[in-house]
Amino acid sequence: MKNVILYGLIFSVLFNIFQYVNSTKILDAKDKEVTKIQERLRTSRDSVSALATANYFALESDEDAQEYFYTNNLDYKKVSEKVKEDLLVLNENKNGNKLIPYEPIDGKAFIVNTSKILNHRWIIAEFSNGDLWGQILVKYFVAEGKPTDFETVETVLYERPTKE
Repeated sequence: MKNVILYGLIFSVLFNIFQYVNSTKILDAKDKEVTKIQERLRTSRDSVSALATANYFALESDEDAQEYFYTNNLDYKKVSEKVKEDLLVLNENKNGNKLIPYEPIDGKAFIVNTSKILNHRWIIAEFSNGDLWGQILVKYFVAEGKPTDFETVETVLYERPTKE
């Protein structure tokens, strides 16, 4: 009977040691996993924050500009589409887009490639002629039933890279 109790005591001590070691390993593994997930979450939050900051100057996130259109009984999404379409229609001119104050170079006219509406009054656009490129800041005016009026505010034309 004493041997059974002794064996039971030794077995329970060994079992408790096994459980302690096993639980410690599991706990350490879970802690490492939690640390990795927290780091990924921190990185994701930083990315989202950077995206929110990067899109600060956009009609879609500018509530004051949206309110301007709503007070004039206009939907800013429809206005945005119309303005972009009207801007691209100006590319159909054989001498290039009239908002870009540069004459065609090497027979290539400048046209607007992409644009971003910043608010209810300004657009920034990228233009090129295939070789040269630049950016343009445009002021626009919207009136219902009329084409959009555009006015060039400032342009930047980048130089060709020189080959050495």
